[in-house]
Amino acid sequence: MSLTYPSPATGTENEPTGEAAVPRTYQVRTFGCQMNVHDSERMAGMLEAAGYVPADGAQADVVVFNTCAVRENADNKLYGNLGQLAPVKAANPGMQIAVGGCLAQKDRETILKKAPWVDAVFGTHNVGALPALLDRARHNNEAQLEILESLDVFPSTLPTKRDSVYSGWVSISVGCNNTCTFCIVPALRGKEKDRRPGEILAEVQALVDDGAIEVTLLGQNVNSYGVEFGDRQAFSKLLRACGEIPGLERVRFTSPHPAAFTDDVIDAMAETPNVMPQLHMPLQSGSDKVLRDMKRSYRSAKFLGILDKVRAKMPHAAISTDIIVGFPGETEEDFQATLDVVEKSRFATAFTFQYSKRPGTPAADLPDQLPKAVVQERFERLTALQDRIASEENAKQLGRCVEVMVTAQSGRKSEETHRLSGRSQDQRLVHFAVPEGAPAPRPGDLVTVTITEAAAFHLVADPATAADYSLRRSRAGDAWDRAQADSCGVPAPGAAGAAGRAGVSLGMPSLPVRSR
Repeated sequence: MSLTYPSPATGTENEPTGEAAVPRTYQVRTFGCQMNVHDSERMAGMLEAAGYVPADGAQADVVVFNTCAVRENADNKLYGNLGQLAPVKAANPGMQIAVGGCLAQKDRETILKKAPWVDAVFGTHNVGALPALLDRARHNNEAQLEILESLDVFPSTLPTKRDSVYSGWVSISVGCNNTCTFCIVPALRGKEKDRRPGEILAEVQALVDDGAIEVTLLGQNVNSYGVEFGDRQAFSKLLRACGEIPGLERVRFTSPHPAAFTDDVIDAMAETPNVMPQLHMPLQSGSDKVLRDMKRSYRSAKFLGILDKVRAKMPHAAISTDIIVGFPGETEEDFQATLDVVEKSRFATAFTFQYSKRPGTPAADLPDQLPKAVVQERFERLTALQDRIASEENAKQLGRCVEVMVTAQSGRKSEETHRLSGRSQDQRLVHFAVPEGAPAPRPGDLVTVTITEAAAFHLVADPATAADYSLRRSRAGDAWDRAQADSCGVPAPGAAGAAGRAGVSLGMPSLPVRSR
């Protein structure tokens, strides 16, 4: 589906031409899930391959919105941002605005009707069309709309600009075969399409070759991987194959579906040393009645049984989850069942959501939609319970010696505390101090420290002496040095060993540290 709309604000008359032309700058603004973050890396990669450069804080010539359609306020968030940019674009002839992602796939022409100053709209199935649509909009002085109903190329074949050198996403599948009544994702991303194992492992190896030591395997239902080519144990085999890649120290995956979570995956997690003792397992509700209404094909007993098996094989595994509060028809008894399962599950963290009515989903037409006040009150009770559990679980970490991979992001109070930040093997956030006289780590390096303080959403390690702190410099830290030097145009330590090759940056966003 491809349409054009008049776009008088697009104009080309004031754009520089000829040899002195300055490269156009871009900014990608991302809303939504890990899949959207991964897609944004592709968008940035394609724009840079087409000659665009990052805006780096300045007003961009091209602003791309990669949208989400899962939450009720997604529309308001997009149109609010577009409204703020309308006068900016009017004052900057030649500026372009593009909208992609799930909301673009869903709303299509509506975006151009509500925001006619937008230049390009593209969907989840044709991310690779972005540069061409922008060029066409400029040339024709018309807004371009192109929405495909099925995937044209697998996103991982597209150029990628990743955000970090030490860890990255690797997409193993796209789309979803489930029919959860609250979810619009299958309608927007289509049926599950699996990559071949060799392609996935080749991408993982390429990331490791460029310095990454951590990879997260990504899929809408990641553990359903293999259904398209008829191998029900394909995901566990993939985990074990990742364990054979030299230099790959940490393997994670998100998000699995409880109904398809099998014992061979648990065995592979436990028996593959570089698969981390961490699991994100969406619960959604602890009520079997609500799970039926949601068309979630498991029940609370099965969910708790999976957690028991995981902990039997990996006693120190940290488990996180997603929970929806206030699904249509949820009674107080149903909600109490969710609280009971949360109490038994002992989640390290939970991403909790108030049910959001989304047009186009079966749940939007269900009777007994709950009043906002009821949903809010239940949400507050749930988050209070989970905050208590998270505090108790983190308190168990006191005195433990943990290995932390240092990240480029620091805590909000880092200037006051002089602490750096990183993630432990179980993905807990750790703020740590470097003892006086001890060597400082780089992002991607690994430090071993003892936990001295615990809060609900983070841990603290303040080594008393240098003997309580151990630093292991890594290839990822070397890659960070090279990337920093490349950005400044100066030689980096260890650059000779890289045969002059610039590091490819690998993106993995930091996880939220609160449960609300």
